[in-house]
Amino acid sequence: MRWQIDEQYSGLVIRDYLQKVHGFSRSILKAVKFDGGEITVNGRRQTVRFVLSAGDELEISLPREVVGENLQPIEMDIAIIYEDEDIIVVDKPAGTPVMPSVNHPKYSIANGLLAYYQKNDIPYTIHVVTRLDRDTSGLMLIAKHRLSHSLLAVSQKTGKVHRRYCAVVEGLLERKEGTIDLPIDRKKGSIIERTVAPEGKRAVTHYRLLSSHEQHSLAEVKLETGRTHQIRVHFAHLGHPLAGDDLYGGSTGLIGRQALHCHQLVFNHPLTQEELSFTSMIPEEIAMLVNRQNS
Repeated sequence: MRWQIDEQYSGLVIRDYLQKVHGFSRSILKAVKFDGGEITVNGRRQTVRFVLSAGDELEISLPREVVGENLQPIEMDIAIIYEDEDIIVVDKPAGTPVMPSVNHPKYSIANGLLAYYQKNDIPYTIHVVTRLDRDTSGLMLIAKHRLSHSLLAVSQKTGKVHRRYCAVVEGLLERKEGTIDLPIDRKKGSIIERTVAPEGKRAVTHYRLLSSHEQHSLAEVKLETGRTHQIRVHFAHLGHPLAGDDLYGGSTGLIGRQALHCHQLVFNHPLTQEELSFTSMIPEEIAMLVNRQNS
């Protein structure tokens, strides 16, 4: 990454410029200094103590990243709907886990992206910013390198990464819109299930009813927090589990997976700060539920 120094930043040392202007964390700077990165000014190698002048061209090369032992490149089709030097946006199908696990060691978004990285000589590992459950479909944000991941993690913590979901829940939602503000914790005796519990972490879900009939309600859902299974747990607690979500009481009679799809993703690019907005079509199996309730 390369920047030309403006007059207002003349006199700053490189360390302060990178931290104050571009959000470099101490750990990122440490990695650049000691793990194989490089800092040059006007083509000459410099240290972070170098004093910048207006018109200088500063270039930072991040070190090559170590790929985790649990990841392996697996050739697979991945719907990449946006990509640049810093980020990738993926449209994930239902049934595909994001990361490999004991039960799904090979076929995962991370392993597929790793194969794509190797094929295109992208010298990074997989940094997931917005994760989805295996049977939830839709848009996911991936940071290509540790700097974009660090910056997006800050954006996410401050509520600047916006996701909207389409969810089909069982029964008739009484309110046209609402906020579910209930803490979520791991369910005792289970490593998978979550539940609403006073000792859990705060979880906030906003929803807006789009359409309904006696059997199902279609809602647009916006997350304020990002707890594991948050949407699924919150609606199940209200007595309206997601259609197809048998883990939390939903029926699989009409759909074989939870009817949840991340259809919108909006955020500012971590380096340019340009606002980016993406949308994804509702999958056919969820659309069939929606059309059924509108017929």
